Amino acid sequence: MNVTGPPENREKRLREGGLISRRDYLRMLVLASGGLLLGTAGLASGIFRRHGAGAAPAKMIATSLPEGKMTTFSYPGDDDPVIAMRLPDGKLVAFSSVCTHLSCAVLWRREEGVLECPCHKGIFNERTGEVVAGPPVRKLPAITLEERTDGVYATGVEE
Repeated sequence: MNVTGPPENREKRLREGGLISRRDYLRMLVLASGGLLLGTAGLASGIFRRHGAGAAPAKMIATSLPEGKMTTFSYPGDDDPVIAMRLPDGKLVAFSSVCTHLSCAVLWRREEGVLECPCHKGIFNERTGEVVAGPPVRKLPAITLEERTDGVYATGVEE
């Protein structure tokens, strides 16, 4: 847009050009700041948590899980992906498969004995879900598993 010419023509062109006034700019700034404040308060209060700690109905995840094998399922809700593994020594463990850093998928690296987030190289202990390396600062939420005569069940979420 050309803003040269006599001052009265310049002013007319600027007004017609759709530029934003200071008052409108400040309104948008206050609105955006308020939105950021509300979002931050919501995150801090925990209302956006994916997993609910405590009791959830038991859910059968597999009829059996052999040593060195894994399975994936959702628990406690349909949008809460979990990875369950039978470690080579026979221990049965399950953790959220959502990285605590930026919510990327967590994969089991059986050969290395770790859970890895390939997005930012986050590494978690396969037995405890504790952070071993990388940017995550919180461990993975653990899912309580119970072996019954008819299969393996998820019975709760530990934070």
